[in-house]
Amino acid sequence: MTLEPIVPLPPDWPKAPLAAVDAMLTAPGAKFEMDTVEIRGVSTRVWKNAPPTAAILARLARGYGDRPFTIYQDERVSYEANYRATCHLASWMQAKGVAKGDRVALAMRNLPEWPTIFFAAVSIGAILVPLNAWWTGTELEYGMKDSGAKLLFVDGERHERLKQCYAALPDLEQVVVSRACSPIEGDAVALESILGPCNSWADLTDIAFPEVGIAPDDDVTLFYTSGTTGHPKGAVGTHRNLMTNILTSGYSVARSMLRRGEVPPAAPPHKVGLLVIPLFHVTACSAGLMALIAAGGTVVFMRRWEPIEAMEIIQREKVNQTGGVPTIAWQLLEHPERHHYDLSSLESISYGGAPSAPELVKRIFQEFGALPGNGWGMTETMATVTHHLGEEYLARPTSAGPPVPVAELKVMDVDGVRELPVGEVGELWAKGPMIVKGYWNKPEATAETFRDGWVRTGDLARLDEEGFLYVVDRAKDIIIRGGENIYSSEVEDVLYAHPAVTDAALIGIPHRTLGEEPVAVVHLAPGTSATEAELQAFVRERIAAFKVPVAIRFSAETLPRNANGKILKKDLKALFVTDKAA
Repeated sequence: MTLEPIVPLPPDWPKAPLAAVDAMLTAPGAKFEMDTVEIRGVSTRVWKNAPPTAAILARLARGYGDRPFTIYQDERVSYEANYRATCHLASWMQAKGVAKGDRVALAMRNLPEWPTIFFAAVSIGAILVPLNAWWTGTELEYGMKDSGAKLLFVDGERHERLKQCYAALPDLEQVVVSRACSPIEGDAVALESILGPCNSWADLTDIAFPEVGIAPDDDVTLFYTSGTTGHPKGAVGTHRNLMTNILTSGYSVARSMLRRGEVPPAAPPHKVGLLVIPLFHVTACSAGLMALIAAGGTVVFMRRWEPIEAMEIIQREKVNQTGGVPTIAWQLLEHPERHHYDLSSLESISYGGAPSAPELVKRIFQEFGALPGNGWGMTETMATVTHHLGEEYLARPTSAGPPVPVAELKVMDVDGVRELPVGEVGELWAKGPMIVKGYWNKPEATAETFRDGWVRTGDLARLDEEGFLYVVDRAKDIIIRGGENIYSSEVEDVLYAHPAVTDAALIGIPHRTLGEEPVAVVHLAPGTSATEAELQAFVRERIAAFKVPVAIRFSAETLPRNANGKILKKDLKALFVTDKAA
């Protein structure tokens, strides 16, 4: 076993071998007992005790009563209040003709109404489509058209961005606006006219929860993931996919405690989580929100990430856990005002979705006294496949952890034919109850990516002798900036649309807190001209701001290519080595 600890670990750690802990936690009758079921004709291990559907989770969560569910600024919504609002909104949707299988789109910031809309839709069998709130109007319009959503919930900002597009959306029947920025015109309605302000939801009448037949493998979500052709793809998630993360999260914590020699509690203690990554990502919605709800946790939202405000919230609300992407941890650690705030309530800071430095793992543990956590997953896996926490992560800071027991990993050769032995680098494939059904209305892309229950991830990785995952590179042409996926071809297509650009390449360069940042190299047509600022503005007008290259270099010659005509992007990175370190 190869360990690479970055801080001294207790000499008697671990108290039990990993295999023994796994066997204990998954034993017959245990909380994390497994079963084997057929999923689309493939025999698959599942968590036996996971809630079958999101609708059942919504009903069970009512049992937490007056405990705070969401906190946003001065707004507090209890579990009971959220349950009542969910029932009322579900009833309203049904009255509007929304039925099982219909798509309901949701484009808004992290707000108390986000999970209410989510559970109201999925509890009547609808497919919830969380659209990226950072997208431009054109990108949001694409998501609406591609999904065929008949109902759209937006906050005021998204409404202003999208309202000119409504007439061009043939499937759209109703728009519901929350927190409108200006008087609502046309056929759109205010969410407040249906439910009232969220601080008054506890006063809503207690009406019946919708009764709709929903099975674990019925469709529940369409989370969009960036595509290599410039258009996003909707990953079709099921209720089982979504609910799997509940037990996965609990399992990781229990395993860490047993390895430390502690006994996991019979019932999860109440925790307060500061959720700062957007709920339109599977990491926040599936791995974060669902696990917190199942445990009766309190979820604190922010309008946007701002370190000072975050520290104020952590101190005021006694936040126990936060994270999402390494950027958040770095900014908390390095903020000059940090020592003015009491952050001692923090128990864990977990993240994924972007490269992280071993130094970050060490500093979270030493300076916050919190347990660092890291995992691997993707939209196509509905978030978590591997995870490790605390000493396990400190011992292997460059690993993304071992797969949870219901998941399987293998490393395949470039042709996807031969499984490679331990330690060799190849393409990572994953299998388990968290793997989505495929891509919405894209059978060819589905057939290429999903094989007999396995998903071809496009990540280049290796596994060690104990099954710990090490992601070494990405086969797909993707840059991950602070947890946000940027596919090079999408940005390159926009650059090529500029009349002066005849050759373009987008590459990622390391960034200390964001993981990576996008930069571009372009070759201009003879007799034309363009400046860096001009090209950046051109890109910013057409796609989301986080995808805009932070720097652009100009090449007097066409860009270097290999014998197959592919641009040699590694050669281009040298153009940026003289830049100051981020």
